[in-house]
Amino acid sequence: MRFKLLLAFVEDSKTEQVLDAARNAGATGATVINNARGEGLNQKRTFFGLTLEVQKDVLLFVVEEHLARQILETISEVGGFEQESGQGIAVQIDIEDAVGVAHQVERLTKVVGDEL
Repeated sequence: MRFKLLLAFVEDSKTEQVLDAARNAGATGATVINNARGEGLNQKRTFFGLTLEVQKDVLLFVVEEHLARQILETISEVGGFEQESGQGIAVQIDIEDAVGVAHQVERLTKVVGDEL
């Protein structure tokens, strides 16, 4: 079984919605890293020298490769990534090898078999 790593940078107010939607789309879990900061095309606004910015969370998903694209699109839709600049970004990366996922392989084998 082959896996992909999905990295999503999401506004912290949308983290729970994105996690729930990704799970419904086939993700079996995630790691959440809180309080990330991003820089985009537009510089951040300041108010008396203080930067006004929304905190981001980084979500990491190890998912089966056949489910990866659907989960990625779901994350983008729920996170509103295409509606407005600065809402977030998600990417997928090939995983050459993974350990600690053996307990998920049996469940994923059935899910992927049903998908194909």
